[in-house]
Amino acid sequence: MTYLARAADKPLDRSLHAMGGVLIEGPRGCGKTSTGLEHSRSSLRLDSSPQLVELASLNPAELLKGDIPRLIDEWQLAPTLWNVIRHEIDDRQQRGQFILSGSATPPEDVSRHSGAGRIARLRMRPMSLAESQRSSSAVSLADLSAEVQVSGTSPLSYPDLAAEAVRGGWPALLTATPSDAVTFNRSYVDDLCSSDIQLATGVRHDSVRMRRLLESVSRNLTSEATLENLARDVSADGGHLNPETVRTYLDALTRVFALEELPAWSVALRSKSRLRTSSKLHLADPALACAALGIGAERLAGDPEFFGQVFEAMAIRDIRALAGAELGRVYHYRDNTGLEVDAILEYPDGRWAAIEVKLGSTRIPDAERSLLTLRDNRVDLNRIGPPAFLAIITGTQYAYTLPSKVHVVPLGVLGA
Repeated sequence: MTYLARAADKPLDRSLHAMGGVLIEGPRGCGKTSTGLEHSRSSLRLDSSPQLVELASLNPAELLKGDIPRLIDEWQLAPTLWNVIRHEIDDRQQRGQFILSGSATPPEDVSRHSGAGRIARLRMRPMSLAESQRSSSAVSLADLSAEVQVSGTSPLSYPDLAAEAVRGGWPALLTATPSDAVTFNRSYVDDLCSSDIQLATGVRHDSVRMRRLLESVSRNLTSEATLENLARDVSADGGHLNPETVRTYLDALTRVFALEELPAWSVALRSKSRLRTSSKLHLADPALACAALGIGAERLAGDPEFFGQVFEAMAIRDIRALAGAELGRVYHYRDNTGLEVDAILEYPDGRWAAIEVKLGSTRIPDAERSLLTLRDNRVDLNRIGPPAFLAIITGTQYAYTLPSKVHVVPLGVLGA
């Protein structure tokens, strides 16, 4: 299958030129191996044979032989390789030696070095609509500024967006039928609850409770649901799950990159408002939420309220992926006055931007008001500078710039 360019390609190249190795982390099936192979000259796939895992403990140096960059896929199956690779990087004193990829974080080990100064970390996510070429990419996230005027027409209708949300950004589903996509995602959820987490953590969690927690997270997607609320929801069948156990289960989902909470923005304020610090619940792909709840495209399209949550999650998935090309980080904003902004982008050079996400057009004035309030009445611009841009990501058809210079950008035209 022809390789489609990923947002991770650029930071991966940059890291290989600067560091001895790069670790690509992300959920199973998001395309880490394909991207690693695209950038490597030799490869080793540890999940292809149990003998390779055994050899990693008996003669690890043998596994590191090969043209560079050398890909070590699913490295977490033999975590002792980490220190061996680190020492090999030190001995060779050359950049771009190894690419490691992993779909889980191995258990903590005090003897394992952090890799600082040798191995860069890169997060990969399921494909954005731009990467899967569902979006026209007429509006570049990297090129957005307060001074440009945007335009473009989304090729995706309301039902199309619902279908893409249920399909998800998995490369394996690029040409799949809707029914095949549903089967794939349901199987993915089943594997998460029954085997993936146990293999990654070495701990056998109650698969029934894990599934119910995943369903609860799915119902509370993009919210700041507390551990107590999640525990109450999971325990609604008459059993009991305490908040501490919920946290353990959430940590397990994080270890396999199925859960990626959206942290709150920490910023200097000039008002008397106080920042809220709770993270928002997000799964690696909103398609997992639809699969966990048994929701297909037609049903999702017929439930605008829940579709609004799923659409926000899909937009955050895409923004995270596209901003990651420039090493940008994504947060959310909420203060005690009730002001919320769905996405705050921060870049290493100090630039920042704010984005609201609205499925339909009727909420665009409210979104514009929130963005302008954040800029004009909340943050201390003398300390952090003015935003590079303010934008509203929508499920509508046309891209345009409002008189306030706030951009309205359909998700179907957003690109890197």
